[in-house]
Amino acid sequence: MTTVSAEFFKSDKCTKKEAIQYLQENAAVKFLQEQKLFGKLQAIAKGSSKDKVLTALEKFEADPDARKGDDDTDLNAALEATKALKIKEAEDKKEAKEAAKEEALANAEKCGFTKRVITKGKTHMKPEKGSVVAVWYTGKLEDGTIFDSNVENARKKDRKALKFKVGTGLVIRGWDEALLTMCYGEKAEINIDPDWAYGKKGMPSAGIQPNTRLIFEVELECPVNIGV
Repeated sequence: MTTVSAEFFKSDKCTKKEAIQYLQENAAVKFLQEQKLFGKLQAIAKGSSKDKVLTALEKFEADPDARKGDDDTDLNAALEATKALKIKEAEDKKEAKEAAKEEALANAEKCGFTKRVITKGKTHMKPEKGSVVAVWYTGKLEDGTIFDSNVENARKKDRKALKFKVGTGLVIRGWDEALLTMCYGEKAEINIDPDWAYGKKGMPSAGIQPNTRLIFEVELECPVNIGV
């Protein structure tokens, strides 16, 4: 290709694309990167102003080290290397995203309870951590044996909802976590894993053996009925 000097370019005897092509064929990759002329010719030409190309030509003429040496990387080879690097970065990013997704799924799978809604809540509002809730409940073992209830085991006039600050560790974790997902007025069946119930120790005094899964039928009262 004909030599393209700064003066030659200023006289409008060649286009930006031709000037950039000349530099890409004769300049070192490092110089092209510094001048932001490293890349596909058509894209670089479209995104470069005439002043930018002129400045690059002037610097190229003034700096002997800007010229491509015998051992300098070929532009196409450099472009391929850059492309390969970008592909690898994209793959690494994708793998990291998938790993994060798998971790999130794993954490979700670690949830120690499942919930089945029996009756939908009377509102979309849910209790916040630390708020006082009033709960009606019946606790059963997997064989259906009732071990505790404030509904079944008392005369109607003596029945009282259990009130406590939810999410503060005053009850088993399965309750704390499950109640925060319930809407006020909702009635649900909560199946709690041993680790989120009474774990390895159990509660023999209540008939709950170690590593026992518990099933609760729970109703969360609306705030207007709590009276606190």
